[in-house]
Amino acid sequence: MEEKQFVYDSMYPIARLIYETLPSYTMAGYALYLVIFLLSALVYKLGFAKKLKMSQNIVIYLFLLIGCLMLTFLAFFLPVVEGLIIAAMILILYKIRLHNEKKSSASA
Repeated sequence: MEEKQFVYDSMYPIARLIYETLPSYTMAGYALYLVIFLLSALVYKLGFAKKLKMSQNIVIYLFLLIGCLMLTFLAFFLPVVEGLIIAAMILILYKIRLHNEKKSSASA
């Protein structure tokens, strides 16, 4: 029990929350992987995606799935999920500001 508490204390908050609330470690691992993939896909879409063919998008998202596996292992003891949340928030604010500037320049 003491060893388990030491591991939980070493984890970053979101990973610890996922592992403490879900009933099994397997489900928690899959949930953490899904959260990381969804946030990575959102950051990619907001910041880096261009108009591509469907086959090219499939290849990109497949590589994103594979890359998120490594990020999941790092997310236990590094702030991966937290960093992706901050990156997504910054990109959302940037997109909103860009949209507002385009709207105001079009109406002027």
